[in-house]
Amino acid sequence: MTSTALHPVDLEPTLLQERTYGTRRRLTRIDAAGLLSLMVFLLYALPAQLIVPELTYAGRPALLVAFALWCWWLLARLNHQLVMLGPQPMRWVVMFYLMATLMSFIAGTMRGLPELERNGMDFNLILTIEFLGVVLMAADGMPNWERLLGVMRVFVWSAGIMAGVAILQVASGINVVTYIKLPGTAFAGDVADFQPRGDGGLFRVAGTATHYIEFSTLMAMAIPFAIHFARFAPSTRARVAAGVVALMTAVALPLAISRTGVLALLVVVLVMFIWGWNWRVRYNVGLIGIVVMGGLSVVKPGLLGTIKSMFTSVGEDPSISGRTDDYTIVGNFFNQRPWLGRGPGTLIPDLYLILDNQWLLTVVTGGLVGLAALAALHLVSLTLAAIALRRSTRPEDRHLCAALISSVVVSMVVSATFDTLSFTTFSFTVALMCGFCGAVWRFTHPRAAVRTSSVRWFANE
Repeated sequence: MTSTALHPVDLEPTLLQERTYGTRRRLTRIDAAGLLSLMVFLLYALPAQLIVPELTYAGRPALLVAFALWCWWLLARLNHQLVMLGPQPMRWVVMFYLMATLMSFIAGTMRGLPELERNGMDFNLILTIEFLGVVLMAADGMPNWERLLGVMRVFVWSAGIMAGVAILQVASGINVVTYIKLPGTAFAGDVADFQPRGDGGLFRVAGTATHYIEFSTLMAMAIPFAIHFARFAPSTRARVAAGVVALMTAVALPLAISRTGVLALLVVVLVMFIWGWNWRVRYNVGLIGIVVMGGLSVVKPGLLGTIKSMFTSVGEDPSISGRTDDYTIVGNFFNQRPWLGRGPGTLIPDLYLILDNQWLLTVVTGGLVGLAALAALHLVSLTLAAIALRRSTRPEDRHLCAALISSVVVSMVVSATFDTLSFTTFSFTVALMCGFCGAVWRFTHPRAAVRTSSVRWFANE
């Protein structure tokens, strides 16, 4: 099954105002899609520990691009001639999220903070601004389906690069991530090393990600989008290439030997099985999955057995008991400041504890208001993608919307197993997907004025 080179909606004229039309495919030298593509590539191709010197982890090259996106969107909103026409629900949920963060920030400042907590709160606020910049520009800045799919292709290929690094790590036994460096940058910390796991000399790898759990969940999120292009890319060569990337990400995922990664993959398969795949695709994916597991059993004996034991021995796993033991501590923190929390980024692991649950971490640092904002971001994104799925008539549009739904559901589920917003590669991928949920809602809107959104300066010319 293939797709046409251009989406039919992209061929529509832009309805600027009454009896005034333009083209939705205006060529620009630099647009939001271009900067988002650059951000995604830097996010995946460069090690997560690589930053601009003298800056914190908020100074990762990819995150600096994200900050530029925030500034771009804000300047566009401040100038009345550059405000985007048409509604966008993601703007409201982003405003709620930002207001919740700022209220928690003020509440934390008012209670008085030690230096480490104050620095952590400042760092978190910078990350939040960069995060929301990606959400807003992905939702408002996509001019058409063609540019959105272009960013998606970069995401798939970038995930393939990360998967290739992980496979190379396992095949060579060399941590090649230490050799990846961009001029003008420096490592702010040690890259994820090879961590022994199980018997038979097995070890887990993280590719260019910060942690093994983060790496495995990123691979799970990338798989449905790689399958999308393997099914709907306009040329045979592009479909074959996307199929290879899908296979690479499927092979790389278990190399992290992560229970969370397997859970994320199961969630992706379940969502796509229900809303995204017909029976032929389900059969093909199942068959390829069996082949991948068979190949891993031959190439890496004991790998699948080790992963299986991680689920069968849950009751004896200290990491599980450690997570449940945190509930009492979380309850104590929550009772002290239930509404606005201690302040974003103030639960410093060196001072308190490592809380491997983003929902609980948000309750402690942001209170019930922060928890509601985080839940709203996910639920609104999920709703917008579901509405776009219902509106879509083309199989490729429905498949893409289902893939976006799977990414948001994965984020919601795995946020109960690790502190997702502390890992910038994962969290900014989630920001991109949430923004794209707003974009596909806009592209499938029945009103042409919303679907073909433009800016006021162009409408007034």
